[in-house]
Amino acid sequence: MEKVPMTSEGLRSLEEELKQLKSVERPAIIKSIAAAREHGDLSENAEYTAARERQGFIEGRIAEVEDIISRAEVIDLSKLSGKTVKFGATVRLADEDTDEKVKYQIVGPYEADLARGRISVTSPIGRALIGKSVGDTVEVQTPRGAKSYEVVGVQFK
Repeated sequence: MEKVPMTSEGLRSLEEELKQLKSVERPAIIKSIAAAREHGDLSENAEYTAARERQGFIEGRIAEVEDIISRAEVIDLSKLSGKTVKFGATVRLADEDTDEKVKYQIVGPYEADLARGRISVTSPIGRALIGKSVGDTVEVQTPRGAKSYEVVGVQFK
């Protein structure tokens, strides 16, 4: 079983999702299925079919989240420091072509959220950044072609 690196915030988020699925979503779908059964013939009951599909999705997501949580290896970011990029680091980059600055935190694959500036350690840019220091240049293949970034800052918070 492969361990999944994760921040404590990422684990807490998954635990909240699991609680929501088990205590709210699951009971709601059971009520929907019961209500749809009362409408008669199940073979021609679109409500029943949709509710059963939704139940399958919810049960599958519960199993997936439980599996991720069981394999989680929580990394305490408060104990990390240094000048090289590793899991948990917040990295400031400058695009070498446009000089545009971006900031990313390197996190686990299940807590990545580009809109919040959190990229997965397993993403192409995440893998390219690991082990780099301020002043290093990183070349990453993106959907729009190769991009070159300079690491301008590394911090742990």
